[in-house]
Amino acid sequence: MVRWRGRRKSDNLEDRRGGAGAAGMGALGFLILRLVFNRFGIFGVVVLVGGYFALRQVGIDPLQMINAQTAAIGGAQQTQLTEADREAGDFVAVILAETEDTWSRRFAAAGRQYDPPGLVLFSRNTVSGCGPASAAMGPFYCPADGKAYLDTNFFAELSRRFGAPGDFAAAYVIAHEVGHHVQTVTGITQRARQAQAAAGGVESNAIQVRMELQADCYAGIWAHDADRTAGILEPGDIDEGLRAAAAIGDDNLQRQAGRRVRQETFTHGSSEQRARWFTIGYREGSVEACDAFAADRL
Repeated sequence: MVRWRGRRKSDNLEDRRGGAGAAGMGALGFLILRLVFNRFGIFGVVVLVGGYFALRQVGIDPLQMINAQTAAIGGAQQTQLTEADREAGDFVAVILAETEDTWSRRFAAAGRQYDPPGLVLFSRNTVSGCGPASAAMGPFYCPADGKAYLDTNFFAELSRRFGAPGDFAAAYVIAHEVGHHVQTVTGITQRARQAQAAAGGVESNAIQVRMELQADCYAGIWAHDADRTAGILEPGDIDEGLRAAAAIGDDNLQRQAGRRVRQETFTHGSSEQRARWFTIGYREGSVEACDAFAADRL
């Protein structure tokens, strides 16, 4: 068990679960956002959100009308957070704070300042700087707004569906998404996207695999510091992380879906690769060791 209780919580956590705002729009509100995004892109969503706040300024709340219509068609309503929900939120806030400590120290050692990501907790659906999002997408990081998005029900899914229980398995997921933020603020993401734009489908997937494996390695760096510097890990925690990394490998996911394993379609790496790159980060504790783009063997 990760020794997380009583530790500092991040101020960069935004909890949209069960409340108003994008997460509370219900089925109809989310459908509107998705239709606008599909038709007009992120610019249309920005205009829509801007119009929402403009109406609020003159005393009109479109959200109330949307929720009223949602209720009329049996849509989802706002829900109260349970004690388990609140504890999950506290856990995420602490782990996010720990990643802030790790990367702030490492950036400072390199003569740079670390600008940490935000992290949005949501239930079922929300809207991000990268467009509409749903719990079915799983956790993700959006470079456009510098935030990670997470439905905490994914932790239960990680245990129930993927056989990767434990709080460190959940911590690994958070640290992986923070790893994508590190890639973004250091320019790696932009260079990778440019390379993908010039590449074909299979080659583009291969570049994405390297991106994901590097983020796994960065999660391992956080685990290295959490163990050796922060002292919050207990025996068995790293094994939980390795099981989580292996459980969500592309080959395992394809087998679970009843499909043939096709390496050319991988976007995150195999179970063996994901667990190995996490281990590299944990053992080496070095950003240089995590250069998956220069590696001959993934």
